[in-house]
Amino acid sequence: MDPTATLSPERLLRRLEWRVVRRLDGLLQGDYRSLFRGMGLDFTDLREYEPGDDLRHIEWNVTARLDMPFVREYIEDREITSWLLLDVSPSMAFGPVARQKGLVVAELATTIAHVLSRGGSRVGAVLFDTDVRTIIPPASGRTQVLRIAKAVLDNREELGPGSVTDLGALFRAASGLARRRSLVVVVSDFITAEGWQRPLALIARRHEVVALQVSDPRESELPDVGSIYVEDAETGEQIFVDTSDAGFRQRLRDAAAERQEALEGETQRAGVDLHRVSTDDDLVRFLVRVSELRRRRRR
Repeated sequence: MDPTATLSPERLLRRLEWRVVRRLDGLLQGDYRSLFRGMGLDFTDLREYEPGDDLRHIEWNVTARLDMPFVREYIEDREITSWLLLDVSPSMAFGPVARQKGLVVAELATTIAHVLSRGGSRVGAVLFDTDVRTIIPPASGRTQVLRIAKAVLDNREELGPGSVTDLGALFRAASGLARRRSLVVVVSDFITAEGWQRPLALIARRHEVVALQVSDPRESELPDVGSIYVEDAETGEQIFVDTSDAGFRQRLRDAAAERQEALEGETQRAGVDLHRVSTDDDLVRFLVRVSELRRRRRR
């Protein structure tokens, strides 16, 4: 039996406040701007481009007129509207019993919503699998954090084989929901049908996008346990494999590495950095790592 099956939103939030948020406060000293930072909603001025500036801030009309690159500057606005795009598809039921990918999604969603809401931001959420399943309008406060946590936990109980997730449909729907410039945090394993790359790039042009990829080591590294049936968590399709075949295990590792490299290249071309978190990762270390990578990117 899953020991987290009866985990309540209040219990999850209290556990994360003690084990994650408190430690983050100490490590980041309360400054979450490099972790969940809006690029600023209010345009204030133009200045000459400097190496390391975000290319999305280039003011092309002025650049063409003066034959010199200029970028837009914004006022930092901590009280931004944020959207969490949360994957609750069947593949989220994969992973160790005590910490499946779906629980990692719940932990990340609850932590991020709590941190942002505590800073005064309004946070909304979109839960999706093959299509948008639940939309939680933006709000702030502890009640909103618990509402988001409950939605994810409830959906974990309903996970079962279905059809393939379509991130493209999600990103198109999110474009219609996020009217003003917002912070958009995608939490997914990115196991999806094709055609999501352009919709993601369109969102990234208008919003600050953070992509968190949830994975499990066993998706790319099967143990040697003999001949077994392996089931596709999305479709329910089963195949019979011989895990004692070293060549098969190597081909699986190679295919997984190739898929990951392609995924990272596609998100980068869309203007989005992809941060990978595993079911056996420490959440605090992961979030601090994300913070440091984003801080370096903005120097």
